[in-house]
Amino acid sequence: MFLQWKNNWNKKKLNDERFLFLFDENQYDEVVVFDTETTGLNPKKDNIVSIGAVKIRGNTILTDEALHILVEQPQAINGDSIKIHQIRNCDLEGAVSIEEAIERFLYYIGNRTLVGYYLEFDVAMINRYIKPLYGITLPNKQIEVSALYYDKKIERIPQGNIDLRFDTILSDLGLPKLKGHDALNDAIMTAMAYLKLKNISSL
Repeated sequence: MFLQWKNNWNKKKLNDERFLFLFDENQYDEVVVFDTETTGLNPKKDNIVSIGAVKIRGNTILTDEALHILVEQPQAINGDSIKIHQIRNCDLEGAVSIEEAIERFLYYIGNRTLVGYYLEFDVAMINRYIKPLYGITLPNKQIEVSALYYDKKIERIPQGNIDLRFDTILSDLGLPKLKGHDALNDAIMTAMAYLKLKNISSL
């Protein structure tokens, strides 16, 4: 009941009717897995450098429909940030404005459920921009992969400490590791983890 009320309140704040579809009931057998690379870990002040997203339909990762966007920066990316995501200032040639990036992202996700690892952070980064642009925060349902992993793992080791680091989850699930700190690669790896967790009873 509270979630419905919150969603209705959020919808009333929408100032651009083009995005009313975000509030429609999801009729797809699809979810969207997404990741962002950013200039830091503070959603209140740091910027999105890239967005990677991929759809899952049933049990298939639709890599041929993947989304990968590089975003123009208001100032040069500092060295500490580059060390993490490996995106240099020269790599941003052809990047789009954050406004265009956000618009493309919203049309891509539609009203589908969002899946991610440390998803709360990525959603907060998107919300930082859509709140001033369109008056809302993302209304999509959300699934956190580390929570799925925890729920599967805790059944076997109820008193144990569960390592929720991304590399540990991939290794435990027997999944390949792609080049890290690339928004699209991270989204694809998270998608593989989500499918594996969705289709096993326990670990």
